[in-house]
Amino acid sequence: MEDTCYINSPLGVTKITGGSHGISSISVLNTPEIPSLNIPESLQDCVHQLEAYFQGERQEFNLKLHPKGTDFQQRVWALLQTIPYGKTLSYLELSKQLGDVKAIRAVANANGKNPLWIVIPCHRVIGSDGSLTGYAGGLHRKQWLLEHESPYHQERLF
Repeated sequence: MEDTCYINSPLGVTKITGGSHGISSISVLNTPEIPSLNIPESLQDCVHQLEAYFQGERQEFNLKLHPKGTDFQQRVWALLQTIPYGKTLSYLELSKQLGDVKAIRAVANANGKNPLWIVIPCHRVIGSDGSLTGYAGGLHRKQWLLEHESPYHQERLF
């Protein structure tokens, strides 16, 4: 049995599930949900690390993870975790690192099925031309996350 909690984040209510085996999913919701009053012990470290990330006090996560996926998805997700904070990589570059440039669509598909929002930083993957392409949480959230991680902070003019 897995524990579940809901927390507020700057991008919406975040749902976290996991247990003694590790964190199995983190997702941002598009529907209203009341934040949890009591955070299960198995999820408390995850909640603290996410809060520190959103406050700009954490750039890396140190959590026991337990995402469910195929062997290929697991390979893609492991590679995503090597993309440094504040950096991006294209889907093509990711495919090359996996050893098969023809796997670009499979890589994009695995990226889209990432069950651990932010912690496995799929938001750091962009199009070869630098465009913000595809993001399960919505492109506005992807843009926010990339700006949050950017070493160059600029005020919005409009």
